[in-house]
Amino acid sequence: MHFDQRTQRALREFGLSTPEIREISAAVVEATAEAAAELEAFFEGRETVYSDMEKAHSAAEFPEHDLEYVDLYTHGADLRGYVKFDGWGAYVEDGRVLDGDIVELTLGPTVGDRVRFAADRQHL
Repeated sequence: MHFDQRTQRALREFGLSTPEIREISAAVVEATAEAAAELEAFFEGRETVYSDMEKAHSAAEFPEHDLEYVDLYTHGADLRGYVKFDGWGAYVEDGRVLDGDIVELTLGPTVGDRVRFAADRQHL
């Protein structure tokens, strides 16, 4: 079960049993794995993506990124990984599919922000 003890206690105080909490925990883990799979599917096969990230060396409103790979993994409710572009990369600390054309990744220390990505600039 991925819920910490305080969360488990709070859920019990609201009337949930231990089996119900386990079931909820499993559902959260499954939803996280599904989100990771959806994100990887979005990036799969793409050579170029566009983002709303501000880049010091680009004047484009929605800069272009040559994509090398996205590698995600999950642990409980955590979604983590790495995204590698041509010449640089960033740790992924979370992410979600906003719709079929846009995804959002929370990028780690080198970027430190949530960034939306799309296959075409017009979707941003």
